Amino acid sequence: MSSFNIHGVPVSNGIAIGKAHLISNALLEVIHYQLDKNEVPNEIKRLSLAMNEVRKDLLKIKKQLQKNSSDEFSAFIDTHLMILTDKNFSEKPKKIISKDSCNAEWALKKQMDFFVSKFEQIEDEYIKERKNDVIQVVERILKVLLGHPSQSNHINKGSSAILVARDISPADALQFKKHQYAAFLTDMGGSTSHTAILARSLNIPSIVALQNARDLIKNNEQIIVDGNQGIVIINPSEDILKEYQVRQNIWGIEQKKLSKIKNIQSKTLNNEKIELLANIEVPGDIQSVKDNKASGIGLFRTEFLFMNRKNLPNEEEQFEIYKSVARSMKDKTVVIRTLDSGADKLTSADTTISANPALGLRAIRLCLSEPQLFNIQLRAILRASKFGKIKILIPMLSSLSELRQTKLLIERAKKSLANQKILYNNNIKIGGMIEVPAVAINAELFAQELDFLSIGTNDLIQYTLAIDRTDDRVSHLYNPLHPAILKLIDITIKAGKKYNKQVSICGEMAGDSKLTKLLLGMGLRHFSMHPSRILSVKKQVLNSNTKKLVLWSNKILKTKESETIETIIHKINQ
Repeated sequence: MSSFNIHGVPVSNGIAIGKAHLISNALLEVIHYQLDKNEVPNEIKRLSLAMNEVRKDLLKIKKQLQKNSSDEFSAFIDTHLMILTDKNFSEKPKKIISKDSCNAEWALKKQMDFFVSKFEQIEDEYIKERKNDVIQVVERILKVLLGHPSQSNHINKGSSAILVARDISPADALQFKKHQYAAFLTDMGGSTSHTAILARSLNIPSIVALQNARDLIKNNEQIIVDGNQGIVIINPSEDILKEYQVRQNIWGIEQKKLSKIKNIQSKTLNNEKIELLANIEVPGDIQSVKDNKASGIGLFRTEFLFMNRKNLPNEEEQFEIYKSVARSMKDKTVVIRTLDSGADKLTSADTTISANPALGLRAIRLCLSEPQLFNIQLRAILRASKFGKIKILIPMLSSLSELRQTKLLIERAKKSLANQKILYNNNIKIGGMIEVPAVAINAELFAQELDFLSIGTNDLIQYTLAIDRTDDRVSHLYNPLHPAILKLIDITIKAGKKYNKQVSICGEMAGDSKLTKLLLGMGLRHFSMHPSRILSVKKQVLNSNTKKLVLWSNKILKTKESETIETIIHKINQ
């Protein structure tokens, strides 16, 4: 058997070695056949029973999730339940059966194809990717109609099986989690897909967007998954296998070593304290924040509370969530970002889809255009501020007039609470996201009017380099070490120093341990990242001398080429 490699998008680090376990694609088994007219009522009934079985299965999974407080998974299940209850999805196939006298499988697939074709016409990559939710629900129904057993039953617990699939639904991923799979690979998905989000939650090596792995890999073939590089090696030679076994052992040892520095204070060799905060999406992430000994929460992405639901969360619901997070963190900082809806994060607040959503009515622009929606959230945050060290963070500011409008609305929310004699922290800190190049260039003006600055490097890179970060076709152009990006970060950090305002980075750059020493040398003292990355960044902090790193960073800021910058960073990290 010849060995070959496949490349994809890595979404969760680590190395796995095991046997391929292919998940069957029920869609490939669908054939068309004609029914007699007298068979049509029973066929419609068969489809209804299959849909009901899938609904019961999803509700059962959701109930298990609620016991385990797995909110990030529960939201995905809710999306699939909503699809099942949509009349266009559930009733149209029955009409197709009646009209065409065809089998249920064919009618269901025909309606699915109609939905998918509509999604394909949408330019926005994130919305287009939601077609996969429809496909996953259809797959589940087809498996019931075709009499497929639960595929996870074929794997023993603790095995080194590696899942290979066209795509993995959130519900299936939950079942797979129980069987302790070593890794999973999918043909579909991008860095913002449900599959990618689930991969990071499951914390196993995972690669998506492999395109045709499901067709190229055979069941039980030995494969290596390099989640660090996004490489899959099929039928590796003995030498390659031995090399990766060594790498796997080294990776495991490194992870164990990192756990030993959990309780060590985050200080540099020259005794400077560095704050390592965590980014969270839902309250269920708090345990991971505590496990990794974060200094606090540097970014609470509240838009995830608005996702996968028909109705907007009211003030009371939001207040209870913000209060519970603040209480859980006790005296530690909790930075709550106001609704950053739009672009790649569509919520129930998005009533229209822009032709170019990344540059459209999103984030603070949306909130200022919907003052009632914004007021509800502001009141909830202000009420919760009495229960912890809460700060407010405003996303996607692009002008001082937007900032002043926002501050005016915050004052109005305060006044409404005061009139009702509801307590809140009148001195709550207000910060702004530096993610639009125009704001970074004018960082000094914003530093004078804000209490703190938070650099959102993900969007800053996207807007500065004119790259859609959700589009895999241009992902190679997404470069955090582009001289222009480093210059904008440098301008912002210096503006914070000049006006004595705290500056943090809450984008992916903060959690990339290869860049930690560069950012320390540039003067950054506050990092906010995914909880799982805190210890690897802390390791770099503990081995750093900021006074020496300043010289290296100054050299990098004068460098014109990204490739040369990468070479210098490699030297710094040795």
